[in-house]
Amino acid sequence: MKTNGISRRAFAAGALAGTGLLAACGNGVGSRGSALIDSRVDVTLEEMYRSYPNTVDLAQKANGMLVMPLVTEAGFGFGGAYGRGALRVDNVTVDYYSVVKGSGGLQIGAQQFAHVLFFMTPEALTDFRRSPGWAAGADLEYVVSDQGDSVAADTTTALSPVLAAVFARAGLRIGATLEGTKYTRIIP
Repeated sequence: MKTNGISRRAFAAGALAGTGLLAACGNGVGSRGSALIDSRVDVTLEEMYRSYPNTVDLAQKANGMLVMPLVTEAGFGFGGAYGRGALRVDNVTVDYYSVVKGSGGLQIGAQQFAHVLFFMTPEALTDFRRSPGWAAGADLEYVVSDQGDSVAADTTTALSPVLAAVFARAGLRIGATLEGTKYTRIIP
């Protein structure tokens, strides 16, 4: 009978210890998710700088950049998009984010694309980092359009607190905008 009580205590202790371990796994502790995201961010930035040289100057002036290496978007009437990326400040990853977008209306198809948000003012970067879920609005200025054309930085874009580059599109869906897109901090 005594061994039964010891077995129950051992089981309970093991279960409590395992709960913490499982919680840590669920939060990404010990996973390779961050390394994978960082390597994809590096490749995405290299591609952007090579394809759109005007973004090198923007990156040097930016207070921070949110890089989303791969966003997958699909829709048939209703649509959605999802991706994961990293926030870099002074070329160092400081946080990881997911991006989610929902849409409705006349749409059909799927596409994948990359995008980078340039936070040009300290206030814009601080507002983004403090927000529990930051949403990109219609006031976002594009430095690389959704058709893949490079847009020169002019007075309007130079004064905007947040600039966006959307590029490396693949798929059959018209347009790639970031309006109505929500970014949330994650632990990969």
